[in-house]
Amino acid sequence: MTATHTTTVPQATTDALTSAPTSGKASDPASDRPASNGRRPVEMLKRRWPTALAVALVILTTAGGSGELADTVGTFGDALPLLPLLYVIIHQIGKPRVTWHVLGAGVAVMVALRAQDVVSQPVALVAIALAVLVWGAVRGTPHGRASFGVQAAGAFAFGALALVGLAVDPDLGRYLVAAGWFLHGVWDFVHLRLDKVVARSFAEWCGVVDVLVAVHLLFLL
Repeated sequence: MTATHTTTVPQATTDALTSAPTSGKASDPASDRPASNGRRPVEMLKRRWPTALAVALVILTTAGGSGELADTVGTFGDALPLLPLLYVIIHQIGKPRVTWHVLGAGVAVMVALRAQDVVSQPVALVAIALAVLVWGAVRGTPHGRASFGVQAAGAFAFGALALVGLAVDPDLGRYLVAAGWFLHGVWDFVHLRLDKVVARSFAEWCGVVDVLVAVHLLFLL
């Protein structure tokens, strides 16, 4: 009868072999770190491009101004009614994806209005807004009567601020026009938060532009 001999490996040795790295190179904690932070500003710019575009636009617009209070108030007062007009038109179309196309068309209309002296630009924009509102009241609206009423109230309020701000003395008008731009910035950010009516990129872009223009009117003149 042959005796069987069993060799017992100490537990400590077994644990050491189990925990030993499988490769000849020790693990480097640095290899577990995320990629370089150098790409973070680029990624942030990609996400916040409407804000970057808005800041650049306001800098270019305000840097080339005449510096005269009346001219500056007149320029931004003339443009103020375009803001609620865009919302009213896009609201009636019912497709936020057309927002930037409507903006392009609105800018073209403003350029055409500036090239003629028959009717003032803000009056023409307010008249267009009223025509679109009447169209909505008669033909209906894709977002419901309540939403239509909100857009109508916004068009009336911002249009009134623009017209009154242009009619009074520039020293007072600057505050009325600045209030209109600032409040429309709030309007933009509310729509951005709710993701309603216009494209989110436009709401972010327009909100930043509006607030910066208001600050310019109040403090940088």
